[in-house]
Amino acid sequence: MTLTEKFHSFRVFAGKVGRLALPYFSSEEKWKARGLLLAIVALNLGSVYMLVLINEWNRVFYDALQNKDAPVFWRELGRFVYLAFGFIIIAVYRFYLTQLLEMRWRAWMTSHYLDRWLANKAFYHLELARFARGSDAPPDNPDQRIAEDMNLFTSYSVGLSMGLLNAVVTLVSFVGILWSLSGSFAFDFNGQSYAIPGFMVWMAVLYCLLGSIATHYIGRPQIALNFKQQRFEADFRHHLVRVREYSESIALDRGEPVERRQLGGRFADVLSNYFQLINAQKRLTWFTVGFSQAAVVFPFVVAAPRFFSGAIQLGELIQISSAFGRVQDSLSWFVDNYSSLAAWRATTDRITSFEESFQALTTSQASTATTANAEGALAIDELQLSLPGGTALLATGGLTVSPGDTLLVKGPSGSGKSTLFRALAGIWPWASGRLRRPADFDARVMFLPQRPYFPNGSLRDALAYPEPAERHSDTELQQALREALLPDLAARLDEHDTWGQKLSGGEQQRLAIARALLKKPRWLFVDEATSALDETAEATLYARLQALVKESDGALVSIAHRPAVAAFHDRQWTFTPNDGDGDGARYRLVPSAT
Repeated sequence: MTLTEKFHSFRVFAGKVGRLALPYFSSEEKWKARGLLLAIVALNLGSVYMLVLINEWNRVFYDALQNKDAPVFWRELGRFVYLAFGFIIIAVYRFYLTQLLEMRWRAWMTSHYLDRWLANKAFYHLELARFARGSDAPPDNPDQRIAEDMNLFTSYSVGLSMGLLNAVVTLVSFVGILWSLSGSFAFDFNGQSYAIPGFMVWMAVLYCLLGSIATHYIGRPQIALNFKQQRFEADFRHHLVRVREYSESIALDRGEPVERRQLGGRFADVLSNYFQLINAQKRLTWFTVGFSQAAVVFPFVVAAPRFFSGAIQLGELIQISSAFGRVQDSLSWFVDNYSSLAAWRATTDRITSFEESFQALTTSQASTATTANAEGALAIDELQLSLPGGTALLATGGLTVSPGDTLLVKGPSGSGKSTLFRALAGIWPWASGRLRRPADFDARVMFLPQRPYFPNGSLRDALAYPEPAERHSDTELQQALREALLPDLAARLDEHDTWGQKLSGGEQQRLAIARALLKKPRWLFVDEATSALDETAEATLYARLQALVKESDGALVSIAHRPAVAAFHDRQWTFTPNDGDGDGARYRLVPSAT
């Protein structure tokens, strides 16, 4: 990579950091954020000033030792107490305010990205995008991006930026001191005499420049390894969660050996990459530790001739060593923080890809035009559905669901019946056409999937989800459970559990139906929501759902394979193979009477 390409790469990365960092300092919390940042900067400047005072104290104190000047010795010892106390106070509050800024910044970023992730079904569309583009498509593990990467980004950003500021200010403060103390280095060459002013400064610059270049080339592989490490860790953790969520199915299938192999394979990726990472860190540590140890004696070696010649005293030698150390530490900031910089770069790239995925969603949202229908019916005009890979799945003409309708959707498995429901709900991105909905559709619609979701917590919260349980009385909640053939649960409203795992498949479907009976939707879409029930229970509950929508002058639309369910519907839409029309879709939706 040429120098121009490297500079361009740095500018691109700096732009990424700016786009991630600046929104917080321009947000509704900007004055608190800016105030904390300014306070931290002031404390960093104060700590450097204290170091300058301590450096000057070194000269006076050690000269007093060499001259055996007891009064000056004791005076300077007392002065050191005040200097040390001031330095401690600054260090404590610098640490506290830095942690406070990191916490507030992380809280804001987490809230910001949670809002974006959950808004407009983005969490669902991102998973669909991964399905369309393959398992390696970004963003992998959005939970880790929000829970861990935000924390790492804010921590590294504050820590590294304040460290760099401290290094620059320390360099500016001590380079003059070192320049004045180091004197000139005189030598003869080819019959001419030469003198290099500020020799110690130039030696520090040369020493750290060579160290920084070597550090970059030795430690560069850590950037990619850190990126992959975070991903492998998240993949391993995600599969552990899936084993817990599907524990019963795995146990029934006796799938433990398979899961053990898969978990072992994911953990092997974690270990393999981690070993590569620690080997890269070991190579860098060999150099950085040796570099820092050599820096301890380097100033003494360079300044020793002047000390032994009597040009400087012990105090000045110690002051030179201290100033050289500060200058060297400042110039070695890149060397000392390379591993952190590599981790920060990897974290920034991961969050940036997460950010870019939200931008990409704007170009892949559903192109279905949705308008209000004054006639009070759900009308579908020339709807076309596609699979994530782009394959045309379904094409329809003009279809209508009117109040009072009970409609059954039939077709072969995999033909796209559930996808049709997703499009009607407005969450399927690969859809085009026009939907005209009743004015109250969004407020009074409910979709019952084959596998419903229940949040962990109390039974009343699981039943009322996503509404607050306080909107319904205990009598209403218990009545809904009894009507859904779950009388045993009526007395357990305040019991906390993982209901998605605690209840059987049939109980989960009945609990989802209890939600519908509780909330009384006008437009009800049922997708194989009674497949785990026996025929008697299915008939009883379908009769109650049918009565529910009739009572509210609504409509019931069902997907089901059992012939008995057809008795509760007076109309039918059937998925039939396309006969070669120009739209290229696999199926067409044909209306008929049941």
